Amino acid sequence: MHNFDYSSKLLNNAVSEFAKLPGIGNKTALRLVLHLLKKSDEEVSLFSETMVQLKKNIKKCKICKNVSDSDICEICSNSLKDKTKICVVENINDVIAIEKTRQYNGLYHVLGGLISPMDGIGPETLEIVSLIDRIKQQQVAEIILALNSTPEGDTTNFYIHKKITSFNITITTLARGVAVGSELQYADEITLGRSIINRIVFKN
Repeated sequence: MHNFDYSSKLLNNAVSEFAKLPGIGNKTALRLVLHLLKKSDEEVSLFSETMVQLKKNIKKCKICKNVSDSDICEICSNSLKDKTKICVVENINDVIAIEKTRQYNGLYHVLGGLISPMDGIGPETLEIVSLIDRIKQQQVAEIILALNSTPEGDTTNFYIHKKITSFNITITTLARGVAVGSELQYADEITLGRSIINRIVFKN
């Protein structure tokens, strides 16, 4: 726990918890806590209860592994989606980023990470087997590998390609409008949208 020079132990504890969040430094954590202190008891209770309910009730879609309020997420259950296309992404942030472009109308598959031996992340810890099962069970025409342009992303692309190349499906990847080494969630919507539209056949 962080030790802050505050007169209140309660304040110290609250700031310490906020400072544990990614991208939140001590000053920002203090500002957030002081902001909550200005709110009514009802507003603070609503805030805390919302977080508790989120953690307690959020589900993982049984099909695509995206976050969902029910067993099947709204994207997978949407009848207007093209169910012959599956866009493979690293995490939930990437689903949100691609959906914002409004340039893709297919389904997704969230891996939950990228292959990184140095970090102890192997293929078996990711949602790759479930992706292969979907290809076997669904009428999939195209798999779009939309992973970050990093060594880990490339390694994961190559691994997945090797596992699914025997299936009679088209395997594509994003056009390199997204800069090498960058993350999808930080790409602007126009660039990311064009990368999806102009996707190219993946070559191992």
